[in-house]
Amino acid sequence: MKILLTLLSFCMISLVSNAQTSKELIGKWKLVKETKGGVVKTPEDTYQIFMEDGVFKGVNGDNSRKGKWKLSDDNKELTIKISIISLTFDVEYFDAKKRIISNDKTGTLEYEKVED
Repeated sequence: MKILLTLLSFCMISLVSNAQTSKELIGKWKLVKETKGGVVKTPEDTYQIFMEDGVFKGVNGDNSRKGKWKLSDDNKELTIKISIISLTFDVEYFDAKKRIISNDKTGTLEYEKVED
């Protein structure tokens, strides 16, 4: 019984440690790898900035756009809306320093958290 409880505790800890929450998403994230159709790119100067109250800013070089973001209740989908365009991403992976999201239009995007 002790082994079963210990194993269950470890499973719960690993689930909690990999679960993305809105609070953990707040901050600046740098795009470090983009994969679409088997082609891998390493973009430069591309960031996503998530702020309180669902405010979002996308930065690509000298260009930036503001919008809104929302994380689903189960933390599995991230929706970003800029102007009239809305994209929903599947959250593939997340921890305090790395995030991987994907959808059919953009492919797979890997981000690293930037400390300001």
